[in-house]
Amino acid sequence: MNIEHGFVRALHALRLHRRAPDRHPHEIYQLSTINALLEGVYDGDMSYDQLKAHGDFGIGTFNALDGEMIAFDGSFWQVRGDGTVAPVSDTALTPFATVLFFAPKIEREIAASVDFDGLKRLIDTMVTSGNLFCAVRVDGTFASIRTRSVPRQSKPYPPLVEITEHQPEFTFEDVEGTLVGFRFPDFAGGMNVPGYHLHFLTQDRQGGGHLLAMNLVRGRIAIDEESAFHIELPNDPDFLATDIAGDRLADLRRAEE
Repeated sequence: MNIEHGFVRALHALRLHRRAPDRHPHEIYQLSTINALLEGVYDGDMSYDQLKAHGDFGIGTFNALDGEMIAFDGSFWQVRGDGTVAPVSDTALTPFATVLFFAPKIEREIAASVDFDGLKRLIDTMVTSGNLFCAVRVDGTFASIRTRSVPRQSKPYPPLVEITEHQPEFTFEDVEGTLVGFRFPDFAGGMNVPGYHLHFLTQDRQGGGHLLAMNLVRGRIAIDEESAFHIELPNDPDFLATDIAGDRLADLRRAEE
């Protein structure tokens, strides 16, 4: 077998692997690592058509860091850097995303007002263990909510922390909508965000983004606890050449918060 033929066969096998995963039906699937994103690895390595084979619920971003992705009920949405929202095309590419087929096992109504810290404390009391991976959905009415998105970048890509220092932010008041995201254990640092990482979408699909702060008036929490986590690394040359080792928690907190 010559080298070119072998390379083509390898790419074909990777394509089939991503389109028809033979894995546990209840697992969290992730493309790339949060450390790679922090280091500016923003070129898309998987189409959303391929990503949907792994889940109908989750969060992520787009090729060249073109906004925030939020998915639930089988629909995928893009919140761009200018705050506008659009359905995600199957041909769009992502450099980083985390998804699963959402099947909540824990649910609770929220009747009292809580802020973001209060919501996190409440969820902490609901989950079985801090060592499990948890997908979180909150549908509700918000007195206020503050989000951010990120504008599309051009090469050479700057690190994520530099981009978020000038991030566009959006404020919503007296709005209904949905929070979607994950609670990852502390030991997952480097792979994903330890703790909570949530994205928001308004009920009218006109606004949203990465959650920064909120005040929830009332709503409902749904949690899917999973012990299976699968991570797939990109074949992108930038990823392969980038040093993603080490503790980047300080930069991550700056970028996330």
